[in-house]
Amino acid sequence: MAWRYTPQNKYSNRKVVLDGKKFDSKKEARRYAELITLQRSGWISNLECQKRFELIPKQIDSEGKCIERKCEYIADFTYKTQSGETVVEDTKGFRTPEYIIKRKLMLYVHGIRVREI
Repeated sequence: MAWRYTPQNKYSNRKVVLDGKKFDSKKEARRYAELITLQRSGWISNLECQKRFELIPKQIDSEGKCIERKCEYIADFTYKTQSGETVVEDTKGFRTPEYIIKRKLMLYVHGIRVREI
């Protein structure tokens, strides 16, 4: 696996490219490497990166014009365990107020508790 770094951002993390995939931090790239190993060994399956979940649909007025864009949560990783449970993971170094609201909406709208790593 080849690592490549990009400039630092406001949360002091550096974007990383691993196996041709872009990650927001070294921590997220390391977690991806762990999950790939777990999938290869059969402990998990259906690993997906950056899966989108709609939390609030876009709002359209009577003329069909979009007045509010949809609100989405983008999970770092989703996968299934051996028991068939779907897991949604987010690799966090810092919890922003926006993230906390979206995490709560994930539970309210989809019944999914986000697992923080």
